[in-house]
Amino acid sequence: MEKEQLEFVLVPLGLLVFLSYHIWLVYNIVHNPLTTVIGLNAESRHQWVIAMMSDPLKNGVLAVQTIRNNIMASTLLSTTAITLSSLIGIFSNGMWSSDDTSFVPYGHSSIKHISVTVCFLVAFLCNVQSIRYYCHVSFLITAPTIRDKREYMEYIAKTLNRGSHSWSIGLRAFYLSFAFFLWIYGPVPMFACCCLTSLILFFLDTTAKITRDFHSNSFRKERGTHDVESSVEPDYYHPLSGNGLSQNSGVDHV
Repeated sequence: MEKEQLEFVLVPLGLLVFLSYHIWLVYNIVHNPLTTVIGLNAESRHQWVIAMMSDPLKNGVLAVQTIRNNIMASTLLSTTAITLSSLIGIFSNGMWSSDDTSFVPYGHSSIKHISVTVCFLVAFLCNVQSIRYYCHVSFLITAPTIRDKREYMEYIAKTLNRGSHSWSIGLRAFYLSFAFFLWIYGPVPMFACCCLTSLILFFLDTTAKITRDFHSNSFRKERGTHDVESSVEPDYYHPLSGNGLSQNSGVDHV
């Protein structure tokens, strides 16, 4: 009875710690993106798209190879997630007896196995979405454009960041599955894992002031360079805007 009481207290408390940390993280990503690694990397990917599309003939192969590496990483994680969820399903099916109809909200082995399986399924779905976005980017980043180049770059950068965010959510599902797996051994290891994971992620997800200053200075210089180039280069066409492929006066002199 004492163990069941601990599970009623420690399991929800551990999940609350993990969830509270990620609510705080999402708030900072939205309102103070440069204070988080996710927000800083999103800005870096935005600048990377601009750099790659500034000279698509020269950087096209590099861009596609980089996207392919991300697709391979997402494929590996999605394959691992669906394999582990299948193995847990087979293992759980062998343990459950057909006459076992009891249901206990906490402490029952079926609930623990289902929790781990759900985490792996969420990780699988998120990584599949990540692959989907990366495949879109691999086509869009090499598509010929003639006008509205800046809007087209913004669209590609948003698509790339969506793929990366889906990959990050899938990775968080893997992290949560560790806590649910330790729940099999008791509520104390599960609670300790949630607290320790949140603490480690805090140091991994936040940025130092020197890092923010370095990236801010780099972005400022990069924006200045592309502003000069955009004043002499023609704007490119956004293929999703539905406009015709008409050229402006600057293209006639190229």
